[in-house]
Amino acid sequence: MDVKELFFDYKKYLDQDVKLEGWIRNHRKQKEFGFIEFSDGTCFSHVQLVYDDSLEQFDYISKLHIGSSIEVLGTVVLSSGSGQEFEIKVKQIKLLGDCPMDYPIQPKRHSMEFLREQAYLRPRTNLFQAVFRIRSVAAMAIHSYFQGQGYVYVHTPLITTTDCEGSDQMFKITTLDFDNIPKTKEGLADMSYDLFGKKAYVTGTGQLHGEAFAMAFKKIYTFGPTFRTEKSNTKTHANEFWMIEPEIAFADLNKLMDIEEEMLKYIVNYVLDNCKDEIDFCDKFVEHGLKEKLTKLVNSKFVRITHHDVVDILLKANNKWEFEPSYESDIAKEHEKYITEYFDGPVFITDWPKDIKAWYMKLNDDGKTVAAVDLEVLGAGELMGGSQREESYEKLKERMKELKVDEDPVKWFMNLRRYGGCVHSGFGMGFERLLIYLTGVENIRDVIPFARTPGNCDY
Repeated sequence: MDVKELFFDYKKYLDQDVKLEGWIRNHRKQKEFGFIEFSDGTCFSHVQLVYDDSLEQFDYISKLHIGSSIEVLGTVVLSSGSGQEFEIKVKQIKLLGDCPMDYPIQPKRHSMEFLREQAYLRPRTNLFQAVFRIRSVAAMAIHSYFQGQGYVYVHTPLITTTDCEGSDQMFKITTLDFDNIPKTKEGLADMSYDLFGKKAYVTGTGQLHGEAFAMAFKKIYTFGPTFRTEKSNTKTHANEFWMIEPEIAFADLNKLMDIEEEMLKYIVNYVLDNCKDEIDFCDKFVEHGLKEKLTKLVNSKFVRITHHDVVDILLKANNKWEFEPSYESDIAKEHEKYITEYFDGPVFITDWPKDIKAWYMKLNDDGKTVAAVDLEVLGAGELMGGSQREESYEKLKERMKELKVDEDPVKWFMNLRRYGGCVHSGFGMGFERLLIYLTGVENIRDVIPFARTPGNCDY
């Protein structure tokens, strides 16, 4: 049976024999008895195994190493000690897989840097048991929300010829022989010899393909891996990460913000309900006040304010800014922190300067701003970014010309405006950014199983 079943209703099994399979997390040995902290990974809690010298196996059991996998036969009894309501009185233990004395994950506090070097073993620690179970539950919450609202889940391609984020930020893929690359007359790589006959990339977003499906199903979402080539070593950037990207037909910017707020509250509440032990652990050992922060978000009303008005507030503040706020520029991390603290909660910032936003965003009537929105939250900064998409073929074409965007790879995308186009909007949320917020863990490297960052592609 699973440990999870025992913790769900241990009274049902009192004084009964059970068989468990799992791993030794800690082993405290005494002269006449011993205690094994046992986990099988099915829940966050551990079971205490108790054995004494009345067992024929006493010497054998007392020599079992931390990290070993074992099969346990024992009786469920009420615990005589503090810290647990029940324990397992051992009758027999069978060693399934031994573990040497130099096993890296010993029952002590390890640094995050050390655990990153042991990424294949760190899921066995309490912290990463909590983080990756929260990751699993949060992923389920995302699907649960969108499926419950009638969205269609779309698997957009990981290999694409469409340049959305800028080809300088996309991984190039090829089947050409690097040691013997065919050249054109101009001395460039001749991509006609490549598998696809043209330049191809690993996707940086599923948005453009998602819009095509939104024009058929009304409401769709993508949820999968994306890739960027940024050589950035910040705590919030990685070269491989997961994105949630809904696209909704017949929705303007205000409707989009309604959806973003409803979705985020649903996910946070779902995690609070289904990861109580994990959130309590993170609240105690990772970010004090985490549970209060998450509960507050679920019960809050998100503020909506324009970029212009945000800059007004920042310029009036008695702060010495490292980066001076500007009506024509993006806002910095220090500005995000100030504005969320100013409103004491999540803030939607809308109507951004057109020159710092993407070519597919809808141009506002003022000709200076676009109908874009970023969601800022306390402690994490920007969590989501979205926009109303430009639905006019002529305006989109003009905007692309202005920004020198090559039309050829995205003609099909432009045609969506000609073939029954409509007002539509969408947003993207980095899954790992969300997990940083949900767990209190500061570094993106610690909320993704095997991080891919500049200079790091181990395992």
